[in-house]
Amino acid sequence: MEFRRLGRSGLNVSAISYGNWLTHGSQIEQEMAERCVAAALDAGITTFDTADVYANGAAEIALGKALKGQPRHQIEVFTKVFFPVGPGQNDRGLGRKHIMESIDLSLRRLQMDYVDLYQAHRYDDSVPLEETMQAFADIVRAGKAHYIGVSEWTPAQLRAGHAMARDLGISLIGSQPQYSMLWRVIEPEVVPTCEELGISQIVWSPIAQGVLTGKYLPGGELPSGSRATTENGSGFIAKFMRDDVLERVQQLKPLAAEVDLSLAQLAVAWVLQNRNVASAIIGASRPEQVIENVKAAGVVLPEDLMRRIDAIIAPVAEGSPALVAK
Repeated sequence: MEFRRLGRSGLNVSAISYGNWLTHGSQIEQEMAERCVAAALDAGITTFDTADVYANGAAEIALGKALKGQPRHQIEVFTKVFFPVGPGQNDRGLGRKHIMESIDLSLRRLQMDYVDLYQAHRYDDSVPLEETMQAFADIVRAGKAHYIGVSEWTPAQLRAGHAMARDLGISLIGSQPQYSMLWRVIEPEVVPTCEELGISQIVWSPIAQGVLTGKYLPGGELPSGSRATTENGSGFIAKFMRDDVLERVQQLKPLAAEVDLSLAQLAVAWVLQNRNVASAIIGASRPEQVIENVKAAGVVLPEDLMRRIDAIIAPVAEGSPALVAK
C-alpha cells in the first residue's frame, strides 16, 4: 500500500481508502461487511470513510463493529455531518446544536473516542459559517476529532472555511468530491485552490459508480444486482449511462491490458495520478472487489498512456466547474 499526506498536515492516509456508502447496513449483511473490512485491512488499507446519514446510522454501526479490536492508532476513521438523520427541525445541517450532538452519536455508533477527520458533508447556506467552524473547533479541542474536512464545497467556500479554521487554530485539510475519468469538475478550480491552501482531495466514486468497470455495455441489458438497478444507486449513475459514454469506456480495455490492469484498476490508478489526490475511496459488496481494486495503489501510469486515455474519454467527460457540489 502507498501512503500519502493529507493536506499540509502530519496525517498519513492509505492511497486507497474503504468507504461504506450504499453497502454497510443496507446492501450487505454484517458478516459480509466484516469480511470486506478484513480484506481491506489485509490489503494494507488503513483509512475508512463513512457518514452519519449512510443507512440512517447503520453504516457507522457496521463499520464500528467491523473495526472493533483493531489498534486505534493504526487506522484512520472519517465520518461526516449535514444531511437529515431524523424528523426533528435540528436533525440536519451545520448548526451548532446538530454538529455537537451528531459527533457524539457518531462516536457512539462507531464505538470510538474520536475520529481522525470530521467532515461537513455539504455546505450549509442557512447557517453562518462562523457558527459551523466554531462548533468544529470545539470538537477538535475536545479531542473528538483530530482534523476537519469538507465534501463538495466550491472554491469560494473552501477559501472562507480554510481562513476561518486557521483563525480558530484548527486544520481544514480534506476535501471530498466526486472525481473520475468521467467526472472532472474539480480540475479547473477546486484542485488549484486546494493546492494553494494545503488541502488534499479524498475522492469518491473513482470508478464512476461502476461504469468504469466496463460491465455496462452500450445498448445492453443492465447486469442483475448492479448499482444501476438499485433504488439508491441508479440516480447517481444515470448521468453516465449513455451509449456514447459506454462505447468509449469499452475502448479503454486494451489500454488497461497494456499495463496489466483491469478497467476498474485503471480507473482508480488514473485518479491517483493527480498529485492533489491523497486517497481514492472504494466501496465493496464482496471481499474480492477490495482485493482487486487495491492493486491500483502505487501504480504510475506512463504519460503517453494518460494522453491516450484522455483522447478517448475527454469528449464525453464532464468538466464544468459550475457542477461542483451539484
